[in-house]
Amino acid sequence: MTHHTPLTVEYLAAILTQQGVLTQDQLTTLQVQARQQEARLTAGHHGPGRRLHKGGERPTPSQLIASFSFEQPGTNGRVLTEDTITETLAAFLKLPYLKIDPLKLDLDVVTSHIPRPFALKHLIVPVAARAGELTIAVVDPFNTTVLDELATAHRLTITRVLSSCSDVQKILREFYGFRASVMAAEAEENVAIDLGNLEQLFRMRGDKELEGNDKHVISAVDFLLSYAFDQRASDIHIEPKRDKFLIRFRLDGILHNIHLLPKPLHAPIVSRIKILARMDLAEKRRPQDGRIKTAHNGKEVELRVSTVPVAFGEKVVIRIFDPDILLQDLDSIGFYPREYSLFNSFIHRPNGIVLVTGPTGSGKTTTLYSSLRTLSSPEINIVTIEDPIEMVMEEFNQIAVQQAVGVTFGTILRTVLRQDPDIVMVGEIRDQETAENAVQAALTGHLVLSTLHTNDAPSSIARLLDLEVPPYLISATVMGIVAQRLLRKVCQHCKEFRELTKEECEYLQIHRNKVKVAQGIGCKECRGTGYKGRTGIFEVLSITERIKQLISTKADPADLVRAAEEDGFASLRQLAIRKMLEGETTYDEVVSITG
Repeated sequence: MTHHTPLTVEYLAAILTQQGVLTQDQLTTLQVQARQQEARLTAGHHGPGRRLHKGGERPTPSQLIASFSFEQPGTNGRVLTEDTITETLAAFLKLPYLKIDPLKLDLDVVTSHIPRPFALKHLIVPVAARAGELTIAVVDPFNTTVLDELATAHRLTITRVLSSCSDVQKILREFYGFRASVMAAEAEENVAIDLGNLEQLFRMRGDKELEGNDKHVISAVDFLLSYAFDQRASDIHIEPKRDKFLIRFRLDGILHNIHLLPKPLHAPIVSRIKILARMDLAEKRRPQDGRIKTAHNGKEVELRVSTVPVAFGEKVVIRIFDPDILLQDLDSIGFYPREYSLFNSFIHRPNGIVLVTGPTGSGKTTTLYSSLRTLSSPEINIVTIEDPIEMVMEEFNQIAVQQAVGVTFGTILRTVLRQDPDIVMVGEIRDQETAENAVQAALTGHLVLSTLHTNDAPSSIARLLDLEVPPYLISATVMGIVAQRLLRKVCQHCKEFRELTKEECEYLQIHRNKVKVAQGIGCKECRGTGYKGRTGIFEVLSITERIKQLISTKADPADLVRAAEEDGFASLRQLAIRKMLEGETTYDEVVSITG
């Protein structure tokens, strides 16, 4: 085999300097310190490049230069990353650059063309396949010999794209690891397809059916979880179909298909998750709830697991509670100043009820936990009543609702009041008993935080009246109501501006000409969606004297809104439009979330 000339740090640095990505001073620093830095990275003593490289293996030239965290000239302090270096090199060599998005890769394409040891040795990974053509991502653009040999051996046309070493290594680790576990598990499973609950087929048990604690199944589930954490997914859905099962992740509120896998692996993978969540393995006909506590990158992550029987077996949904997302500072979750100061004043009062409303997945839990964390101190006794406990926190006394043994929101709340709490958080007011006990708690000098399932703040009053809470008690106890939603934020990397059309302005009742709004055109950072991350909008209704009078006459929610607007109340729609005009979100998002 002929040896190619590998890419060197010197050659790469010269290209980067020529392309204006490195300054002359940075080049000098690099020339002086490169050898020392390489030794440090190989030994695993990480400098600023800690994220890019694992010790024990030699860094590639791109990783080595990226580890210096140089500031890119003329970019307002943007750090020179491995991705930027790779992209610059690709442009210089007139090669296509690919930022690998794991969600867009096909497990079969990645793992079935090249054996793992060979792919690891040469740092190459197949990323797309068409009839007679294979696209391969390479780290070293000069290593063409390997690709020529592959083309000859497989009788394929091979197209090269250049990708960063970190991206390629990650795919090789996650995809080949998951694939190896799945294939090994499949090889040990030789039973007929079980059509779950819909069509109970008679089946012979194989000599060796897969168990949830089979080593291959264990590693497949481990790969799946760490993949979800890396992608910052909020939920994992495992859905059985007739002869396959589907794995989907929810990212920024939108579901994405991840893997379609052979049906025989569904049961063992579900069993493994049930073992971890301490659920009953034998019970497959009733819904179950459980939780898993694990660690990722040195941080604890809490997972809530729910199983439910569907037509072709058990569907599993795993909700991922990342403490970084669930416990934020109140001022960083998206409140505008007026709404923030109002809400802050509610939660710092000694007694009364504060309600947070919105549909499932609108961030109510984050708001409540962040509020409790703000209030938490050694002198205060905080008790939460939840169904189920979202995230276990040592600072609070948390109680789980257990309907089966008669432990409901209402009954616990009665008992808790004998335990001298200062602040009580009730997961949800969903019946008359809970509403009455919450009112009683507020009247006897406690601060009560809770949630209601209503669409906006004013209609929460109507909901409490439905639960037969007398108007005078609502006026006496409820201090404020917050309704919230999560809006997807425009990706900062592919943001561009456009003008709203006349019709769009009319629809949103914006009475001015030439309204500029942002939108994302889609790029590698946002997986082509145009959105990255989410922000909250919070409609805050303060129960003023004027509002109290309207409550006592059981006034319509529309009358409440009119009165509140005179005091400066802004609706969810108005707040969303404000975020859009500030360039944080798009017209489409405003319409879909506050439609």
